[in-house]
Amino acid sequence: MKNIFVGNLSFGASEETVRALFQAHGTVDRVNIVTDRDSGQPRGFGFVEMPNDAEAEKAIAAVNGKDLDGRTLNVNEARPKADRSSGGGGGFGRKRY
Repeated sequence: MKNIFVGNLSFGASEETVRALFQAHGTVDRVNIVTDRDSGQPRGFGFVEMPNDAEAEKAIAAVNGKDLDGRTLNVNEARPKADRSSGGGGGFGRKRY
């Protein structure tokens, strides 16, 4: 299973459009276009999950740099999600000196 990052999406891109781009290269399990928590507006990037690593590599190579809705896509294997439980960041509850 490969999780693929898709960046520089137009704000009008739909999950169906992104799925169709990747399905041309293999089986797609899931497409998730990230939206802003408060406004619900798309944030310009998303993720595609493909179960077959070889198909995913082929899709990354084929779709990276491709034009979609006038925007050049930035596609690569997603990095693992950062652990947000460590105490650094956010600024809330931190001592000020």
